[in-house]
Amino acid sequence: MNKAELLWAEFDKTHTLEARNALVMHYLPLVKGLVCRMAPTYRRHVEFDDLMSCGLLGLMDAIDRFDTNKDVKFETYASLRIRGEIVDQIRKQDWAPISLRQKIKKVEEGFQVLEGKLGRSATEAEVAGFLSMNPEDVKKTLDESNTFNIICLDELLVDRVKSHELINTRDETPEEHFESNEMKDILAGCIDLLPEKERLVISLYYHEEMTLKEIGLTLGVSESRVSQIHSKAILSLKNKMKQALPYG
Repeated sequence: MNKAELLWAEFDKTHTLEARNALVMHYLPLVKGLVCRMAPTYRRHVEFDDLMSCGLLGLMDAIDRFDTNKDVKFETYASLRIRGEIVDQIRKQDWAPISLRQKIKKVEEGFQVLEGKLGRSATEAEVAGFLSMNPEDVKKTLDESNTFNIICLDELLVDRVKSHELINTRDETPEEHFESNEMKDILAGCIDLLPEKERLVISLYYHEEMTLKEIGLTLGVSESRVSQIHSKAILSLKNKMKQALPYG
């Protein structure tokens, strides 16, 4: 047995506070890693220490809930729980004023309508012309909406995990298995339709787990520009998913 397996065996056997704390200390680097990656997105709304506190609560919750008999890596399960605690904390705050939400919605709808007409991804300049906005204002809105989009995606992910846990007391039906695979295929297909730079940013952010700053250094552009590209990619994905899904 490796160290993690020994710690879990002790916790499953005794369920003592000491055994639980040993697991917390062992997985503390997981919390730090996630918080450091999420901090640049949420730093305007939550202090780093508060993010760490939320992350630790998520870790402890994951340890208490985790079933070692399931064929799931604890790190995967705990990561979702840690993100969930942070998202719940963000939900409690009025972090986005109504004016910003309205502006984001306006730009999002502009992209959706234009992409429907053009049959391809629209540029910021095209959307600016369509909405009679200054192109720089569209870029600024995309930059400001980046946090909004990531939070929305995190909320969706957390809610889907909670919903899955409610039905996880029974085996997945063939229909649920099919729908899960279908959703993955549709998402992959939508990502393939994105412009090359947007696909690259999505890949680096979600698969390579690079920060926006690191992506900017890799691509030779500013962090703000990466934020804009990321937001535009997410908006396009949301629009493409709506068109591709056979249900709401």
